[in-house]
Amino acid sequence: MTARFCSKRDEIRAVIDRAYSFAKLMIIAKVIGNIVATQKQKSHHGQKILLIQPLDLEGQPAGDVVVALDAVDAGIGDCVLAVQEGFSAMTSVGHTESPIDAAVIGFIDSVELG
Repeated sequence: MTARFCSKRDEIRAVIDRAYSFAKLMIIAKVIGNIVATQKQKSHHGQKILLIQPLDLEGQPAGDVVVALDAVDAGIGDCVLAVQEGFSAMTSVGHTESPIDAAVIGFIDSVELG
């Protein structure tokens, strides 16, 4: 019985963790810097690498700074939409077999809450 309970508990924990991670896949962020890398993965050549600060809905910093590849030619100070899931990030920059965890995929003009 104990082993079964632990197994079920682990299964429930995995479902909760997965649901929580999906909630953070797409974020609002502000570009706060660029990274210059003279040596990098071949698939990253020609790709701009940005430092982005996730924001809450009031525009305040929310969480740690993220390194992201740029798919939209964003610059410092831009408010952007970013993805933090490997496959979404890879496809947004056109490299489906690359080691990419985050990418900037759009500019945010405004946020309206109902």
